[in-house]
Amino acid sequence: MKLFKTSIFILAISMSFLTHAQENEISNENTVDKKTYYQKRAVEDAKYEQEFVAENKKEEEAFWNDQKDYEESLRKKDRKAYRAYMKGKKDAYAEHYEHCNNHCHHSEYYYHHASFYYHGYGYYERYPRRRSIINTGVRVNTPSVRLGLF
Repeated sequence: MKLFKTSIFILAISMSFLTHAQENEISNENTVDKKTYYQKRAVEDAKYEQEFVAENKKEEEAFWNDQKDYEESLRKKDRKAYRAYMKGKKDAYAEHYEHCNNHCHHSEYYYHHASFYYHGYGYYERYPRRRSIINTGVRVNTPSVRLGLF
């Protein structure tokens, strides 16, 4: 009876280690999936942005501001997800640019944001905003004293 209890105990412990090892593998897959998820999401968002037609200027401005706010909140919340998202956006915009040429009619908001994906993203990541520094020049004038014979 004692041998039976011991073998059950060893079996239970080994099963718990196996399930724990499988949970670690699943969590590693989630990390990889997060990167691919944000890249796919970026491609979908870019496609939607390229096909977006607003009713008026106010609606278009609100749309682009919402998109900018989303990217900013993602950057603050999760840097790796933000980088994956921006890389996906940059690739999608580059692919669209190759076949867009003159037959696409996008708004100036679109071109403004598209230029950010081409040029601004790399610069923004390498040189993040720094705090403002105010330089004040303080100058103290002192009277000049001259000595002379005449």
